[in-house]
Amino acid sequence: MEPALRATGEQLSRLAPLAGLSPERLAELAQATLIERVARGADPLAGRTEGEQSVFLLGGEVLLRFQAGGTLVVVGGSEETRQALNRRKERVARARAITDADLLVIDDELLDILATWDQVAAARGGEMISSGPFSISSLRTGVFAPLPAARIDELLRRFERVKSARGETVIREGDEGDYYYVIESGRFQVGRLVGGAEVVLAELKSGDGFGEEALVSEAKRNATVTALTDGQLLRLNRGHFNELLREPLLRRLVFEEASEKVRRGALWLDVRYPSEYQYDKLPGAINVPLAEVRNMFAVLDRTKEYVAYCQSGRRSAAAAFLFAQRGFKVWLLDGGLKGVLEKPEIR
Repeated sequence: MEPALRATGEQLSRLAPLAGLSPERLAELAQATLIERVARGADPLAGRTEGEQSVFLLGGEVLLRFQAGGTLVVVGGSEETRQALNRRKERVARARAITDADLLVIDDELLDILATWDQVAAARGGEMISSGPFSISSLRTGVFAPLPAARIDELLRRFERVKSARGETVIREGDEGDYYYVIESGRFQVGRLVGGAEVVLAELKSGDGFGEEALVSEAKRNATVTALTDGQLLRLNRGHFNELLREPLLRRLVFEEASEKVRRGALWLDVRYPSEYQYDKLPGAINVPLAEVRNMFAVLDRTKEYVAYCQSGRRSAAAAFLFAQRGFKVWLLDGGLKGVLEKPEIR
């Protein structure tokens, strides 16, 4: 199969699962979607009848053979093509392209994400913005990606939009944590005082979040965030953050449960300072200090499971939240090492 042209918003709007999306969202999805050309005689559903992608026929003719017997010829542009070829009530055994055919293939997960967010927004009387934290890429892999669907409506109700001016300090190192922020537009700099001098740690852009570490670990701000440009932020106060984001993402385990998970292949993730880690680390633990968590997103194996721990559970809660936001399978040792009455022998 060779990629051909990109789909258009008009083509996507004819498909039943996408009919309720806004024109802006359809245009954004069209830019991220390619049309595949299938040669006459090929099976356009090979390997896809039970997969996690929906296959739509945009042009040409395809013969479907059903597992229960019988066949159906589907013609591009007809009413039959509003539904995916491989998501029909009758289970398809195999298919054959009668002519060269144009297909649109979309991940089912993406369809579900877009339908959930956009329908919730529509029910609230507004359209979902298809940029920044609400763009397709951000909803799939950004700060909102792991959010339970049941929490979306409340989250949209609770967020406040606030403007920030270039040079403005949004949060200051040493202050109490009061809000969690998501950048809707603009660029922001993260810095920290080291030996009396400010060290730049990172630059954040549209779709990034900040301020969660102080809220999750119930500690003071450990960095200062300053606006490099004029921008707009989404802000969530501590109470709503804990209710809608923190707790749904923190999966807690007592020590016996965590140890069993490690015996089955998970890895201990020690988020303390290296000096603490060397003193009493758990067997086989990997050391990822909390300050280094963001640097490890591209390093740690996403196919593995992890159990994060620290001394009290505060730092590990912050680390587990950050990893969970990025799609990692991370559990939290509830209460930390202090909560373990009998530690295993350190080897």
